[in-house]
Amino acid sequence: MSATTIFCDFDGPIADVSERYYATYRQGLEWVQAQAQLQGTEVAIRYLSKAQFWTFKQNRVPDRQIAHWSGLEAGHIDAFLTQVSCIVNHATLLDRDRVQPQARAGLELLRQCGVRVVLVTLRPPDQVMQFLNQHDLHWAISDLYGMPRVDAAYTNQASHKVERLRAAIATQRRQGYDLRHAWMVGDTEADIMAGQTLGIDTVAVTCGIRSSSYLQSFRPTHLLPDLWTACQKLQQRTILARQRG
Repeated sequence: MSATTIFCDFDGPIADVSERYYATYRQGLEWVQAQAQLQGTEVAIRYLSKAQFWTFKQNRVPDRQIAHWSGLEAGHIDAFLTQVSCIVNHATLLDRDRVQPQARAGLELLRQCGVRVVLVTLRPPDQVMQFLNQHDLHWAISDLYGMPRVDAAYTNQASHKVERLRAAIATQRRQGYDLRHAWMVGDTEADIMAGQTLGIDTVAVTCGIRSSSYLQSFRPTHLLPDLWTACQKLQQRTILARQRG
């Protein structure tokens, strides 16, 4: 089958998770403060603004350091990190995820060009499908490879992404799809490393949880602002390939 296929991360290129992560951060701090008050002590919380918090996340500042800058010390930091891990994928917080601006337009462009989109994510598949159905984007996805562990997307281990992408590539090839011109599109170093490990071009988008300067250090094939821009570049390449063929 000659249809072009791209492998794409979910959080970052398609889903904007910044509001959920910030709400998780604030709720984690509120929980620590409440627990301290129950024990008869006080914690002087300093809430970072969303812009400050997201800049730190994009530049890979450790969560422990973010907690320290927010007024926590020692055991309170450990309690905060545990609480954040427990609540980040709770249904009430997942509802804060939104579609990235122009992601829908990019996916529509790919459909017009006959490009297949295969999601490779560390989110559980049912969670992803719920979001796609809720935002009427189910039509844009040809296949989906996710993770059973609900906390994997937050920890974002590169080894997990390599494993998922390897499985996706193997299955797509068995189904007869031509992957000679495939891309891996994502917003983290895990996406870039997975594509590089498995020998496909990588597109790092800077609209997600990593900054442009941080992503550039991993030398992706392309560094672009968002999925829409990536889709435009892919459209141009597809048109040129068809003209040559």
